[in-house]
Amino acid sequence: MSPRARPRARARPRADQEATGRSLLKRRVDLTLLRDRAHYEALVMGAVANARVSVWIATANVKELRVEAPIGSRARARGRYMSFLDLLDALAARGVELRLLHAGVPSRAFRAELRRRSRPPIEMRRCPRVHLKMIAVDGALLYLGSANLTGAGLGAKGEGRRNFEAGVLTDDDLLLDEMQATFEAIWTGAECKGCRLRPLCPAPLDQVDKIPLR
Repeated sequence: MSPRARPRARARPRADQEATGRSLLKRRVDLTLLRDRAHYEALVMGAVANARVSVWIATANVKELRVEAPIGSRARARGRYMSFLDLLDALAARGVELRLLHAGVPSRAFRAELRRRSRPPIEMRRCPRVHLKMIAVDGALLYLGSANLTGAGLGAKGEGRRNFEAGVLTDDDLLLDEMQATFEAIWTGAECKGCRLRPLCPAPLDQVDKIPLR
């Protein structure tokens, strides 16, 4: 963990449900704060790179980002970087389930990296209403914050070039269940029926199994 990622003191968990159209989850949990570069160190190269079961990512924007080559490799010794999709290739080869839920059209560079592959390592679905930024790893660790899936957002860019971002990591079961259920509802199209933006949607998720890149 980055020295900037300071866990808060543990408190006794408490959960209440209040009806406000959708449930409002009130809970005290153990959190780790991530700021700026800590997103790259603790989240991307820490939690995501070491995933064993699944990585679910929700983001508004998707751009190509470069990450350090694996420790111990010749490329790492030479200070070389690789595409984030190369990291996902390695995860997919280990059988990790990879999902990406996004709102905007991915950048040209990201699409070019995808086209280099005979088979994309990650399944992608698009919903224009997605603005939440979350990453769930192995159903055991949850990130919620401001960072999009971009180099500037996830702290992969250098000092003075990356965004100012903040988010939290938690292993709280109830928050994981709540947010993974939210992700799944959007992913499967369960939210499409009542969506008032449906006429503007490029491809409602309740009608297609997979949204192609455009």
